[in-house]
Amino acid sequence: MKSILLKLLFFFFIASHIQAQELLPFVENYNKSDYQGDNQIWNVAQGKDNAMYFANNHYLLRYDGVMWEKYTLPNKTIIRSIMIEGDKIYSGSYKEFGYWYRKEGKMHYVSITKNLRLFDEKDNEEIWKIFRFNGSIYFQSFNDVFIYNGKHIQKIKFPFLISYCFVVDNSVYVASVEKGLFKMDCSKITNPKGWNVLKKTVVHAIEKYQNKTYIFTQKKGIFIVEKEGLRTWNHPLNETLKDATINVAKFIKNNKLVIGTGNRGLFIYDFNTDSYKNIDRNNVLKNNSVLSIGFDKENDLWLGLDNGITHVEVNSPISFFYDNSGILGSVYSVAAIDKGYLIASNHGVFEFVSGKFKMLPNTQGQAWNITKINNKYIIGHNDGTFCYENGTLVKINNISGGWNLSKSIINNTYFQSTYSGVLVYDDISKLTQYKIIKDLSKPIKYVAQNKKNEIWAADNYRGLYRVQFDDHFNTKKVENITQQSKIKNDFGIKIFEFRKEILFLINNLWYTYNSITNNLEENELFNSNFKNITDVVAIDNDHFVVLQNGILYHIYATGNKFIWNIIQEKYYKGTLINDNLRIFKTQNHYLLNLDDGFISLQLKYENKQNSNVKIEAFNGGDLIIDDSKIKYNTELRINVISGIYGASKPNLFYKLNKSKEYIQISNGQVVLNNLNSGNHSIVIYKHDGASYEKVSGFEFKVAEPWYFSIWMVMLYMLIIGAVLFFYYKWNKLRYMQKLKLQAEELKHQREILEMELKAENELNVQEYQKHILELELQTKSSEVAGKSLSIAKQSEMIENIQSILDSEKDFNKLKSEIRKAIKINEVNKHEWEIFETNLNQIHNEFIINLSKKFPSLTPKDIKLCVYLKMNLSSKEIAPMMNISFRGVELHRYRLRKKLNLSQEENLSKFLLSV
Repeated sequence: MKSILLKLLFFFFIASHIQAQELLPFVENYNKSDYQGDNQIWNVAQGKDNAMYFANNHYLLRYDGVMWEKYTLPNKTIIRSIMIEGDKIYSGSYKEFGYWYRKEGKMHYVSITKNLRLFDEKDNEEIWKIFRFNGSIYFQSFNDVFIYNGKHIQKIKFPFLISYCFVVDNSVYVASVEKGLFKMDCSKITNPKGWNVLKKTVVHAIEKYQNKTYIFTQKKGIFIVEKEGLRTWNHPLNETLKDATINVAKFIKNNKLVIGTGNRGLFIYDFNTDSYKNIDRNNVLKNNSVLSIGFDKENDLWLGLDNGITHVEVNSPISFFYDNSGILGSVYSVAAIDKGYLIASNHGVFEFVSGKFKMLPNTQGQAWNITKINNKYIIGHNDGTFCYENGTLVKINNISGGWNLSKSIINNTYFQSTYSGVLVYDDISKLTQYKIIKDLSKPIKYVAQNKKNEIWAADNYRGLYRVQFDDHFNTKKVENITQQSKIKNDFGIKIFEFRKEILFLINNLWYTYNSITNNLEENELFNSNFKNITDVVAIDNDHFVVLQNGILYHIYATGNKFIWNIIQEKYYKGTLINDNLRIFKTQNHYLLNLDDGFISLQLKYENKQNSNVKIEAFNGGDLIIDDSKIKYNTELRINVISGIYGASKPNLFYKLNKSKEYIQISNGQVVLNNLNSGNHSIVIYKHDGASYEKVSGFEFKVAEPWYFSIWMVMLYMLIIGAVLFFYYKWNKLRYMQKLKLQAEELKHQREILEMELKAENELNVQEYQKHILELELQTKSSEVAGKSLSIAKQSEMIENIQSILDSEKDFNKLKSEIRKAIKINEVNKHEWEIFETNLNQIHNEFIINLSKKFPSLTPKDIKLCVYLKMNLSSKEIAPMMNISFRGVELHRYRLRKKLNLSQEENLSKFLLSV
């Protein structure tokens, strides 16, 4: 019970506090932080150069859509009025008037009153209005009018205090502060008959419309001039204007009247519909005091406020519903109803009828979608689905989260995507009777059907499903087509119905289903025409909206051709609800939801972007022309000026130095830094979403850095020459010193070398002699050893034989004993082996060298060589080798052949040299 009471209180609060808001034109507000000037804007006018000029107290402001400029008068006085005449901007201030002209990117002032004594010392005159009449320019103060014909100035002084002068039907009317309105004829003034009602009131505007003259007073409202006199404008708005305090009024295009007031902002009255809109601080205006109204060539308004400037696009094809209170919340869907709108937001469902808002009962919370079916409005809500008809709201079901409701292409069946799956309404007259597609218990965001017994369902997160069912909607098969098609990135899939064909937008690519391969295939038509698309919403069969790189485009399809119309980003920047764009078509308009309201756009919206752009390039604060040269490492600011401030402002991109990348121009300005020296070019393109069209270009040259200038190059060459010269001298000196040192070093090295060679030679001689001595010693040792062995044996044998001779008498026995003694005294095998081993050790080096040089020698050959090297005779060698003398000679002969010695060569000498 307590929760019900709280809900009722909340509903009552919402219903009683939310303020009615009409569809309003787009409004851009500029404050002091934007133009860096003063508060009040006393006058507004557009120049021949399409720039907007403002009288802003101490400043003349200039705005070309890209850059704000401000200028002060030489005497620093307050500028109250401006008027455009050709290339001149006339301005009026305290005891001063003149004109401005633009040259080299800056405004320059010329005083008309300089050195002229037009004002008395006691006068306290300010020029509040400037206008042209009969070929002359009138400068009006509160007491005087100065008429300037280009050469001379005529001063007319009035006997009373005046507010403003007005030109109507080739006549000048002068409004006094207290005595009414007068007609001026040269220097004479007369008070028209029947206009006494204007006495003691201030007239702030006189305008003619459809052959009627309207007089706008400060506090008495609006009067219409008739033959008998004046009559009050008979309209309820007039009473409101009396309290609002009229400051300025203008008739504009399409039979509309705009009135700027002192405390209620701006009123726009439409004569066609006999209705009005009020733009004030309660909705989008930053200040309620409108001091002046100006126009641009698009017939849109520029308001000079008591504190700031406002641009109002009254002729734009786009209208807006704003909710600055925040009570409405984020709008997720909107639908047109009789005399108003039905709005679904994250705070609930609201009804806007006859200028008043009301939250529908029991709809607090997130509402997703509104779909119109005949006279019924089906509302998908977090708490279920509702049906709104003839002001009555009925709940259809309790299934949460009706995201979208789509009609089948082949019949009158409707499918609703919800948090938990898909609902089917096969009889729209019985909405409470619905069916649920089973085996698909997922959060489904989009559903579409173009074939019987089959639907397509896109998961809110990822995945695309093909669901097949029988005639009673009983599920037969559920397939994840993106998985079958091996599409890895299948998050946030969009389903788009185009001319009875279903397309799928997956990761910026367009797909269609191939029933033969049972896979998704890329669609050539859409992929070639619509690249980098992140969202798409259908309007009808021939119109739809796409979101490309954060910018909305209205697409009109004719055959296989698509006409792109940009919807300027400024209308929705930061207010689009991602993945929840919804469109409701109503007659010749369509409604698009935003985070803080919604937009109404004309269905036949055609944005013919302006192609005429002007380039102003500034380097170091100075304007430079095409093909100019700028200093190295300086900033170049290129202002791309279209002169368009409204809906047809072009979407511009640029390419630098023939690069392949198109770069979007932000706020009409391109800032270039860190450019290399040399020639550069920048080309400006207009982009309609599908193609780029060249609209302008600018070429310039970056100078060489100062350290590469001609004088610096000459200095570098001089320095290099001096360095080379001194280096040459220094190097030559070093070279001579080096030569001297080298000569001394060579001499010293020669001496050392000679000493080393001498010592080395002496050492070599000593070593050689030592080696020879060792060889000789070895040879002698061998000889001695051999001789010793031989002598010892011979001595022993002789002694034995002598002993035998002395003892034996028998000859035969003697003979036998002698033979036995000789045999006994023969050298045994072991002794010979010891002898040969010693001999080999003594002559080891000789044996190794000989074996290396003559590997074919046998051990006996080597032994013979050793004996020959020992200088033994054949007779001495024979018993040592146990062969005959003749055998030794034959062996020597064979050895010579193996050693390749000629007959003349001595064998012993050869062996000594080995």
